[in-house]
Amino acid sequence: MKYYEIKISIPSSEVENLSNSLIIEGIETFEVDDIEVAREILSSKKTFEWDYYDESLLEEHDACITIYTEDGKEAEATVEQVRKAVRSAEKQAKQGSSFNMGVRLADDAEWKDQWKKYFKPVHITDSIVIRPSWEQYEAAAGEKVIEIDPGMAFGTGTHATTRMCIELIEKYLTPESSFMDVGCGSGILSIAAGLCGCRDISGFDIDPDAVRVARENVDQNGMSNYIRIFEGDVTKGVPRTADVIAANLMAEIIISICGSIPSCLNKNGVFISSGIITEKRDQVVSALRDVGFMILEIREEEDWCAIAARVGNE
Repeated sequence: MKYYEIKISIPSSEVENLSNSLIIEGIETFEVDDIEVAREILSSKKTFEWDYYDESLLEEHDACITIYTEDGKEAEATVEQVRKAVRSAEKQAKQGSSFNMGVRLADDAEWKDQWKKYFKPVHITDSIVIRPSWEQYEAAAGEKVIEIDPGMAFGTGTHATTRMCIELIEKYLTPESSFMDVGCGSGILSIAAGLCGCRDISGFDIDPDAVRVARENVDQNGMSNYIRIFEGDVTKGVPRTADVIAANLMAEIIISICGSIPSCLNKNGVFISSGIITEKRDQVVSALRDVGFMILEIREEEDWCAIAARVGNE
């Protein structure tokens, strides 16, 4: 589908001015890219909103307001509305403020599949390979392949946090074990558990889109007979228990759910948590100990860590 992209580069100080002018002209839907918004978010006291950010986000640059409209007669009217809004905002702007407007005809084919080119088959552990569904790969002897189609909303499992989590699953899970994936996302941990020989697997996520994607990936890997994916919140209770539970989330979420995990674990069960930035490792360890876990091991890679724990005294 073709559409018009209208971009206006402005100083951050003029974002509110131009936004108001656009609304007065009847344009109420637009995208704002403003470094001041990023700074405000990163200075927030709500540290659970992020674990890591790219410092390039804070490099100085003009703010930008973007309006999208479909190709056709309506686009011409929208462009004229935007021009009027810009002229109005310029009259009220601080002296020396610059407004630079550009219009281009674009096609969503330019971007909708571009993200796929960055994902290739990769060894996530010594024996497990992740293959995006659009890539060809011939497994070598002893290799187990996960075919994943994450969609743009979910990861492909190549991050260090997923790698460490699967390594710990391989270590603590046996074919006789039962397994639970908390916050299952694309379902990759559940599928990895299936490749380890486990045949009693359940995955939970609070996001219905994640549940849909995970079910599709489980089916794509031929594991629907023994992997069940549900919409559910472990903090509100789930109708399952398991010998091994894994949660590849983020530090603050793991801290918030760890008190609900012991009731879901079978006797001598193991809780594997990952997605933890190393600077928050001690906070997670402390929270786990507070609810009765003893730490079995901690693995670190790059700026991340994964923890294996069991209920009991150290």
